Amino acid sequence: MTDPARGTAADWDQRYAQGSPWHAGPNVTVREVVSALPPGRARDVACGDGRHSIWLAGLGWSVDAVDFSAVAVERGRETAERLAADGALPGPIRWAVADVSTDRPEPGSADLVLLSFVHLPPDQARSTLELSASALAPGGRLLLVGHDRTNLTAGVGGPRRHEVLTDPDEVAEVLTGAGLRVERAEIVRRSVAGADRDALDTVVEAVRPVPD
Repeated sequence: MTDPARGTAADWDQRYAQGSPWHAGPNVTVREVVSALPPGRARDVACGDGRHSIWLAGLGWSVDAVDFSAVAVERGRETAERLAADGALPGPIRWAVADVSTDRPEPGSADLVLLSFVHLPPDQARSTLELSASALAPGGRLLLVGHDRTNLTAGVGGPRRHEVLTDPDEVAEVLTGAGLRVERAEIVRRSVAGADRDALDTVVEAVRPVPD
C-alpha cells in the first residue's frame, strides 16, 4: 500500500503530464557545491523530469537518473535527447524508472549522489538514504538538499506534512550509520521570489572515506 504522504507513481505521472512543477536549472545549493567538483559519475535520486541530471550532464558528468514516475523520466529523456542532438549535452544520462526507496544501485559506482528535495515517509526516507550511501565510491560525495521541518512555522514552500520534511541531524545520523563521514549538516536560508520570508533548507554533505 502506498503511503499517502508520498503519493503514488500514478499521482506524479498525472502531475508531470500537466508540465514541469519545478523551476528550470539547478537549485542554488546544488550549483554551489557541485560546480566545485570534477565531473565523474553521478546518481540523481528521484530525478523527476531531470533538471539536475541534465545540468550535470551539461557539465560533463555521466549520470544515472532514477525516478518512479515514468512520465517524468520520459519528459527528461526527451529534453536530454534534444539537447544532445544540438551538441549541448557532453555527458551521457542513463534514465531508469524505479522506486528509489527499494532500487539497489551498483555499490561504489558513483562519485556524486544527489538527493534534491526527496521527501518520503520516515521508513522510505531512511532506506533511500542507506541505498544512496551504498552507491558512493571511496572519496565520493553525497549531497542532500531538502525542505527543512522548520519551514512549517518559519519558512516558505515545501510539503506541509511534518513527517516527510527533513532534519539535518536525523539525516546525518543515518548517513553516519551507513559508513559515511558527514562534513556538513545545517539549515540554509534560500530567498524565494515574491515571498515575504526565506525558505529554510536542510543541507547535508557526506563523503565515503578512502581506505588507508
